[in-house]
Amino acid sequence: MPTMTNTTHFGYETVSEDDKVHKVAEVFHSVAPKYDVMNDLMSAGLHRVWKIFTIAQAAIRPGFKVLDIAGGTGDLAKAFAKRAGPTGEVWLTDINESMLRVGRDRLLNKGLSTPTLLCDAEKLPFPDNYFDRVSVAFGLRNMTHKDAALAEMRRVLKPGGKLLVLEFSKVWEPLKKPYDVYSFSVLPWLGKKIANDSESYRYLAESIRMHPDQDTLKQMMTDAGLARVEYFNLTAGVAALHTGIKL
Repeated sequence: MPTMTNTTHFGYETVSEDDKVHKVAEVFHSVAPKYDVMNDLMSAGLHRVWKIFTIAQAAIRPGFKVLDIAGGTGDLAKAFAKRAGPTGEVWLTDINESMLRVGRDRLLNKGLSTPTLLCDAEKLPFPDNYFDRVSVAFGLRNMTHKDAALAEMRRVLKPGGKLLVLEFSKVWEPLKKPYDVYSFSVLPWLGKKIANDSESYRYLAESIRMHPDQDTLKQMMTDAGLARVEYFNLTAGVAALHTGIKL
């Protein structure tokens, strides 16, 4: 009798959960060397503004313990480490070795020796009630079991700690058609020209469409046990920052 395999989405494609893990890994191994250049081109630099807003909302203070999940090239971890200072503890983590290596090297080049760890957000290797802040920027939509990942993020937060989820979201309806044209025509073209990889950027556009919208994600965070969950639409909903507190 054949073994039943759970399925999930990889962009618009339905694949087994195991296949998704490998396919997402391939995408980020491919895009890691050009990740920051492509982000600047794709968002016209807006991703930096969204991250500045996220950093402000995080309100990191000296001595804070902070976990940056799917931290990629280290933009948030770098800012958090500067604010947490020498008495703080900022972890840069990612499930993708290529992305983590880029982020680690960038932090070292800035003189920041923060701990970096290859780990799965659905099985965080940290104790309960450890961090003052947990963040994930543009990583949640690539996770297979988002509910499990959110529950893990809540678990490792201290009571009173805050989770920040920055992610692409549902754009304002009047902008939907031009945004779709841009996403499915311009993005793959840019990917081909700059990173020599159009398919990875087609997947990124599809993964945004398959990600829960603002209100759905708000409910998922509430279901994971977070309180005072709210979201801020950024650039007409192209991205949104969700925050929640562990009581």
